[in-house]
Amino acid sequence: MSDAIVKIRGTRSGLQLSFAKDADYEAIEKEILQRFESGSSFFVTGTEVFVSKDSLPHEQIEKLKRLFHRRGMRFRTEKHAAAHAKGKEQQQDQRQPAKEAAKEPKPGKDTSTEPQVQQMVVINKTLRGGQEIQTESSVLVCGNVNPGAQIIAGGSIDIRGTCRGMVHAGAYGNSKAFIIADHLMPTQIRIANLIARSPDVVEKTDKAERASIKDGRIVIEPIER
Repeated sequence: MSDAIVKIRGTRSGLQLSFAKDADYEAIEKEILQRFESGSSFFVTGTEVFVSKDSLPHEQIEKLKRLFHRRGMRFRTEKHAAAHAKGKEQQQDQRQPAKEAAKEPKPGKDTSTEPQVQQMVVINKTLRGGQEIQTESSVLVCGNVNPGAQIIAGGSIDIRGTCRGMVHAGAYGNSKAFIIADHLMPTQIRIANLIARSPDVVEKTDKAERASIKDGRIVIEPIER
């Protein structure tokens, strides 16, 4: 949304928020609360959110911090987040890098009713054919998912671009997971144990699209970002 008061950018260390020029705090908080209520896959429990320390007065930043903490998210100013990200990168360098995937849990276990802290993997690039993301977490892709690429996620999947690859949300039994894309045209779409394909004729829409399970089947419908 080009006219959004709150803009979100995915980074390696989390989600960076910026605000429209001259926006007042009440409008900022209202839009964030609307995104909470709409079930935005950005604001997932355990996600790290940060802002520039000069983006708002100190007392308003403290209000935002309390707002996100009540939702189970971590909140930092940009200075603290940068230091935290550097420390995480150093820890990762000491481990085996492997591929862009997290440890695979044992499949078949239904996690849809279990309380859990769900992290988010942020992919700040387009996924090309042959590339695969596999993780227990939710996934945010700031780019396209091209034909031949695939995402297998234990949580939900949000694609800030066009999806033409294979996407599988709730891969380990979470039937409440969903998939969002600016243009949803996958070769195959899966949620939990259900499978669907894109229709042969795709209706053009200016809105993003969301796939979720309703009444025992996968339903795709337009949504507002």
